[in-house]
Amino acid sequence: MRQLLALVLLIFLVVMPSCKYFKSWGIFGKKDRALAEMIARQDSIRVADSLRMAQDLLLSAEQARQDSLRRAEEERLANESKYNIIIGSFLTPEYARALLTEYNNQGYNAHIIKMNGSNFELVAAEGHKSFSKAFLRLQAFQDTVQVDSWMYIRE
Repeated sequence: MRQLLALVLLIFLVVMPSCKYFKSWGIFGKKDRALAEMIARQDSIRVADSLRMAQDLLLSAEQARQDSLRRAEEERLANESKYNIIIGSFLTPEYARALLTEYNNQGYNAHIIKMNGSNFELVAAEGHKSFSKAFLRLQAFQDTVQVDSWMYIRE
């Protein structure tokens, strides 16, 4: 009986080549397959989540850039006044920047305007959107600050 059992065991070991056979057959490998499937599912979820987070980050950065550009354009349009009180016009940019610094130090909101169709840089002490306010300020400016200031109307 012992020999018969040893012979059956020997035949069984010879016929069954490896443990992979048992795993594929499903006797020992059910837990391993379930674990491998769970790990693969977690990996795919992790990859999808990281891709979604990266896409959200890029989208928020692009949205912030667009908002910044929109705000800068709004500020530029708000700061672009049609009627400007000019205190100096220069062909040399260094002179224009020097006068700009001088009037900014005095408390004015001075800025430099490129004159359309010429190389002149105009130093504006103030800018206004309405002609009447700009005209009144120009008269006061000529009486108190600089006599030869003038008004430039931007088109």
